[in-house]
Amino acid sequence: MSDRGEGTDQPDRCRLCGTVLSQSAGQSISDAFCSTGCRDIAAEYGTSSGADRGTAGGDTGDDGGNDLETRTSDPESIDDTDRGGSGPDGTVTTFFRVDGMHSATCEAFLESVAEGCDGVTEAEASYVTETIRVDHDPDRISAPALQEALSTLGYTAYLREEATADDETGGTRRSREMSGLRKRRADDMLEMRYVVGIVFGSFLLLPFVAVLYPMFLTEFTDWGAISHFENAFTGFTGTLYLPLFVVLTGAILYLTGGPVLRGAYVSLKLRRPTTDLLAGLTIVSAYLYSIVITGLGGNHLYFDLTIVVASIVMGAVYYETSVKRRATERLTDLTVSQVDTARLYASDGSTTELPVSDLESGDRVLVREGERIPVDGTLAEGECAVDEAVVTGESLPVTKRAGDDVVGGSVVTTNAAVVDVGERTTSSIERLTQVVWNVQSADHGITRRANEIAAVLVPIVLAAAVLVGAISVLVGPSVSTAAMAVLMTFMVASPWALGFATPYTVATSLQEALDRGIVVFDETIFERLRAVDIVVFDKTGTLTTGEMSVHDADAPADLLEAAAVLEQRAAHPAAAAIADAFDGPDQYPDGEGYRDRAGDDDAGDATRADGGSATSGEVEVRDFHTHATGVEGTVDGRTVLVGHPDLFRDRGWALTAALETRIEDARAAGRLPVVVGRDGEAEGIVIVGDEPRGGWEETIATLDEDGVDVVVLTGDDGTAADVFDRHPSVEHVFAGVSPNGKTAAIGRMRAGNRVAMVGDGTNDAPALAAADLGISLGSGTALAADAADVAIAHDDLAAVARAFALASAARTRIEQNVGLAFGYNAIAIPAAVLGIVNPLVTTVAVVAGTLLIVGNAERSLTDE
Repeated sequence: MSDRGEGTDQPDRCRLCGTVLSQSAGQSISDAFCSTGCRDIAAEYGTSSGADRGTAGGDTGDDGGNDLETRTSDPESIDDTDRGGSGPDGTVTTFFRVDGMHSATCEAFLESVAEGCDGVTEAEASYVTETIRVDHDPDRISAPALQEALSTLGYTAYLREEATADDETGGTRRSREMSGLRKRRADDMLEMRYVVGIVFGSFLLLPFVAVLYPMFLTEFTDWGAISHFENAFTGFTGTLYLPLFVVLTGAILYLTGGPVLRGAYVSLKLRRPTTDLLAGLTIVSAYLYSIVITGLGGNHLYFDLTIVVASIVMGAVYYETSVKRRATERLTDLTVSQVDTARLYASDGSTTELPVSDLESGDRVLVREGERIPVDGTLAEGECAVDEAVVTGESLPVTKRAGDDVVGGSVVTTNAAVVDVGERTTSSIERLTQVVWNVQSADHGITRRANEIAAVLVPIVLAAAVLVGAISVLVGPSVSTAAMAVLMTFMVASPWALGFATPYTVATSLQEALDRGIVVFDETIFERLRAVDIVVFDKTGTLTTGEMSVHDADAPADLLEAAAVLEQRAAHPAAAAIADAFDGPDQYPDGEGYRDRAGDDDAGDATRADGGSATSGEVEVRDFHTHATGVEGTVDGRTVLVGHPDLFRDRGWALTAALETRIEDARAAGRLPVVVGRDGEAEGIVIVGDEPRGGWEETIATLDEDGVDVVVLTGDDGTAADVFDRHPSVEHVFAGVSPNGKTAAIGRMRAGNRVAMVGDGTNDAPALAAADLGISLGSGTALAADAADVAIAHDDLAAVARAFALASAARTRIEQNVGLAFGYNAIAIPAAVLGIVNPLVTTVAVVAGTLLIVGNAERSLTDE
């Protein structure tokens, strides 16, 4: 893509975000950028050429920053491949959700499985989002065939966009609902495995508690009762119970230890040692050792080690999974921003309701006031106001006239809209979703610290086993003795507890974060939080409440009441604020509240033109009419107009110089001026705006003290963000930035920095996904939450700083428990060296090591 169109000096796209430039784009901004915000960002962080944006993973100095920009900026530029359609080479892109992914090793394995299929050109997997993106030739391999290939070794794949009919409503359930249903089923299967391990394992451990443990205990005492227990053991082995014991322990090993064995197999296949391999070595060695020793007539049975270790490790995995499930259940569905059905509008004025998926280019749909526009298109007739905040982030509705483009997912706030469906029968919301999926599939998880340790320890354990086996062959009487020595080495030397310590500690950390209103989707976010250099805040709805309220008013009280009566009939956010503030005379009694700024101290008891009191009787409203930028009506016999200053100018209603000054002052303060007037003359002003969130100053000050740079991005005018720009802890404020510009800004900041993005709206989702770490607030849409790595369950901005504090404490806790995981080996290895290791000793070591880890993990992170 070139920065400039052929044969002209006019650039066709913004140099920063790639937004198509209009013919007038080069006014006071420049001939290269779509907004002052993009220009300022480029001046601070640099920019990339269009050619760079077209090259995935170009030389940017940051892990594929340009690729992220390409994938996330300008939803209009997403080609068919991004949406799962045909690419220029005939390939299609299909997204799958895969249950069972829990490590970077899983990512590599599933990528290798997909790329091993005929017709697949590329695959990218992410265990963080349980997503894999596969580019493939549909003529050579279909999506169902890929789904079957990826559903292997306990993994379960399914189409991410898959939906099912809802019998009650006739509509569809979104993919997230289906994902949740399948996830719950997978979790139920995991729970069943865990229950099998606990119930049947407890039953099989009874002989150990009743016979074996006492027998081995007498070896360290003077009780002289060892013969009694040996006789009991002889009776035990002389029955059919022991073969049954072997079979049932094998069943538990397969069912309960299955996920561990699968992880061990995958790590061996990829030659990437993990904690699953360490745990697998212990439980399999203990099982095999017990079978061999049974055949040789020995009494050192370690079936209990197989059962207990498999149950403990799977218990930790189940606990971690259940905490993550509780976290996802705190979120809402994407249906808040998407529409399932549309109202097809016929030439005779009749309407027919049908699924959005059945719409075709050229159809017309009717969207009533207060409804969402189902797909992108153009306004066919008339005029209306549309709230596009869900996509653009603009805090105020936009006036649309016949021929103007309208955005799918936006809300019609005044009048009805007849929309001509565009060439793409999709909405910007759907394309934003595809953008998020693209980035999520490339969001590779960070290898757990425990797996990094395992990669070092596995070769050491193997070398030790080989050495012990070789020595046993040289000095021992038989090969079977050497084999027993090798298996014993695996049992006592393999630090299996790393496979328990990490998931259990992660689970307790995630649970504590959840209890504090911080919903974490991926345990690696703690590590990412600690590495963050820049925190980027969206302004509207994040640093501010996003809710309009009246800040000041300068008008006669009876006029304010009349304005409130009219605004009660309007759908504009500012209208609701005015209606709430002046709904009846009790809202502004004399001496308090809003007063007549013209100097009439008795304005609260003003007399209407018809002689009626402003504080009594019913208000009569006639000839109510909604304009794109205001409302008009006859209130108690007088014509009242409320709205944007331009509405007054267009109608020829006079604005005094003093009122013009108040209007400019309000705009300079980042507020919305609403003019009120009667009978052809503007008489006053109501100043409306949204407030900064409580505690925002403390939050950014805390981040600044931690050495993190704070940047504010907003689509509003620069004056609306002055309060943040003046704060000493804010490094930069970039105003007038489009959603595409926000995503591009993240990409530029990521060159040499680790960036976190805090947002709340659907329009923030691509930027949240493109950042190294995304944080969404509780007031945000589900797409924003889906794109984020952390979701604040409530509108608590202080929780952002709290998340950073918890991340630091969680790291310390994990490091402590990784050290404690060697507690088992600290007991078992010396016992083996001294020749006193037995099932009782290993059990004591297991219990001691487990209790140390559990006790430390259960402490509050605030104790660190």
